[in-house]
Amino acid sequence: MSANSSSTTAALALIAADMLEMDAIVSRRLNSEVALVSQVSQYIVAAGGKRLRPALLLLMCGALGYTGGQRHNLAAVVEFIHTATLLHDDVVDESALRRGRATANDAFGNPASVLVGDFLYSRAFQMMVDAGDMRIMKTLAEATNVIAEGEVLQLMNMHDANLSEEGYLLVIRSKTAKLFEASARIAALLAQSPDSVEQSCADYGQALGTAFQVIDDVLDYDGDVLEMGKNLGDDLREGKATLPLIIAMQRGTETERSTIRDAIETGGTAHMQQIIEIVQKTGALTATRDAAAVEAQRALTALEFLPQNSYSDALRSLASQLLERRS
Repeated sequence: MSANSSSTTAALALIAADMLEMDAIVSRRLNSEVALVSQVSQYIVAAGGKRLRPALLLLMCGALGYTGGQRHNLAAVVEFIHTATLLHDDVVDESALRRGRATANDAFGNPASVLVGDFLYSRAFQMMVDAGDMRIMKTLAEATNVIAEGEVLQLMNMHDANLSEEGYLLVIRSKTAKLFEASARIAALLAQSPDSVEQSCADYGQALGTAFQVIDDVLDYDGDVLEMGKNLGDDLREGKATLPLIIAMQRGTETERSTIRDAIETGGTAHMQQIIEIVQKTGALTATRDAAAVEAQRALTALEFLPQNSYSDALRSLASQLLERRS
């Protein structure tokens, strides 16, 4: 999402007060008598980020007319689950930089990051019980399980240069899009919406989350390290066959395919500049952005079944502006 997008800023301004309410809950529920738990939790939450998942839940609640206090509690739950996945992700990926500063595992070590991630998961489950709605608990429990499966699936796919587009999409729909989907569905459950509206909300969330991750993978070869807050080429270094590489191998010459294949299989970045040129020359970045556009359009189509108001307009803006994202 473009940092300079005035329409996106306007969309998020609609829920500014709600986000502050959520922040207060996050701050309160991060407290622990174990000092290191609070220290690591506060460190990663203070790093900021786009916080699209809780924002999605709050915007969808607005679109559906739900104004109860549980929206703030469950937005905090979603943020805790996401933060826990980040802590675990960075340990698995051996990442040293996130959002422009040292990752928690780099600052505090792997054991602390894993264990505090566990604390955030368990705290999230304590908080979701407060909603007193079995359907919401089922949605979040299923989402957390699917995310974990996606993480394992991605681990199994590391250094696999034969990964297909279908295999790639399965990982991101599990690992990334599932929590977007759950966030949107929870809003419908809170609003006690009809099943058809609930499904439209879930479809919007899944499509938005998929588009978000596809664009994120484009930016690994076409982004600005200062804006993105991570090292360009990280995915290649970790042996991830993302969509730009998959398409580049489909379209490139035998020599170009071999160069990319070797890099994926070894996690080597010695030929990073050459690979970026291949990805650009073959039109793989444009094709990947086109794939994201298909998902963004799917999200927009799902919104046709929601009430027309400033919040649904904001959700429409989020999907549209995603395609202009540069960081």
